[in-house]
Amino acid sequence: MPNLQSAKKELRKSKKKQKHNKLINDNVKTLIKKTKKAIESKDSKAAEAIKKALKEIDKAAQKGVIKKNTRDRKKSRLQKAFNKSLKK
Repeated sequence: MPNLQSAKKELRKSKKKQKHNKLINDNVKTLIKKTKKAIESKDSKAAEAIKKALKEIDKAAQKGVIKKNTRDRKKSRLQKAFNKSLKK
């Protein structure tokens, strides 16, 4: 446990930020899973799902929850899978 007042405050801040980041990360992961499922089942709402997922991924990167390269990789893989499903 921290002894100094500033260290205690920093610990409170980091816990609060950790909760916030986890919430955003969980939301992104859930959307990615739902989008993949919609793509695999060739659902008519797959285009809408991918649009929403890409938007959330961008927001997460903008807020600093995920890195830019991670954002690019996730978006690329989702879009690739979607395009592949359209061809078949």
